[in-house]
Amino acid sequence: MPLESSSAPVAATIPGSLPEELSIPSQDGKEAKSANDQLSTPNIEEAEILQASIKAGSVAQIVVAVIAVIGLVYLLKLVIVTTLFSILLAFVLEPFVSRLVRIGIPRGAGALLAVVLMVGLAGGLTYFFYSRAIDFATHLPKYSGKIRSALADLRAQTSKIEEGTRSVIADPSAGKPPLAVEVREAPALSRLISAGRGTLGEVLLAVSFIPFLVYFMLTWKDHAHSSTVRLFPKEHRLIAYRTVGRISTMIRSFIAGNVLVGLVSAVISTIVFWRLGIPYFYFLGVISGFVSLIPYLGVFLALFPPLAAGAAVVDKTGVGVILLTVVGLHLLSMNVLYPKIVGKRLRLNPLAVTLSLLFWAWIWGAMGLILAVPLVGATKIVCDYIDPLRGFGAWLGD
Repeated sequence: MPLESSSAPVAATIPGSLPEELSIPSQDGKEAKSANDQLSTPNIEEAEILQASIKAGSVAQIVVAVIAVIGLVYLLKLVIVTTLFSILLAFVLEPFVSRLVRIGIPRGAGALLAVVLMVGLAGGLTYFFYSRAIDFATHLPKYSGKIRSALADLRAQTSKIEEGTRSVIADPSAGKPPLAVEVREAPALSRLISAGRGTLGEVLLAVSFIPFLVYFMLTWKDHAHSSTVRLFPKEHRLIAYRTVGRISTMIRSFIAGNVLVGLVSAVISTIVFWRLGIPYFYFLGVISGFVSLIPYLGVFLALFPPLAAGAAVVDKTGVGVILLTVVGLHLLSMNVLYPKIVGKRLRLNPLAVTLSLLFWAWIWGAMGLILAVPLVGATKIVCDYIDPLRGFGAWLGD
């Protein structure tokens, strides 16, 4: 009897044992399994919700970071454009400085000589082209008669089209009293100059920094290269070194290719304009040849100078020759010469280049059109060496 009375509390103290009224009956384990499923289902749903919120937060952070970077690039466009333009000039002058170093001239002295020659050449070309532009603007009124006659013919044809349109569509303003029109005086030239004085001053200030930036970039080239590589961990320094090397090669080939294609277009344009008897053909040919290298807008900018100068000396056949020459050279340069000379290093698809031109033109204007191609080329090279971004690099490629 004492043993039987003590068995109940002993059984109650056995770990894992439950009283009969609290124990879960298990018929083939179905009831226990259903209870466990009911307990685990909310936990799984909470975990999925947590993971989704973490992913959404990460995407939101990335979007905010991209918007912040775009805003910063837009606000600092003058500084960034000046720096990038100085980098391009430094790449242009680097072969000359390297040759001076090989013949025993210190790198600092060679860089100083290269910058002085660059400034002198830029000043001489600016004076020459400015003088030619003043002469061209002075003689332009002589051709105004023929320009007016051409515009009058165009206006007459436009009036005929408008009259034909009015005969079909009734004028909705017929029978209504005339509206009062306020005529305001157009802003004077002095007002326009004063309005743009701030921007012009900022541009001149930025241009004044370019020789100094180019000099220090040439002088501290090796130090900047090695210091840039040391910014990365040791296991990634070899990849960083190769990336910087490929970007340098790409920029050098981009500049050389543009200069070569521009020279070819300028020589052909100058010869054609000379044969047509266009005044200042040597000046207009160089402008038309190099301006034509600007993507999309270049062909329109290259057409204006020869057409304006040749309005009084060329006939309709000459105008057709100008159009054929400028448009043909633009298509030849952009679709044949440019891909063969520059495209071997860049290896970019046309869609990526077009989107890059659109984006950087929106951010930086005209300078964005010039810097867009090397920027997207450098982006592709960086993406090719980073595993998570190789898919984007492949999308940018051809």
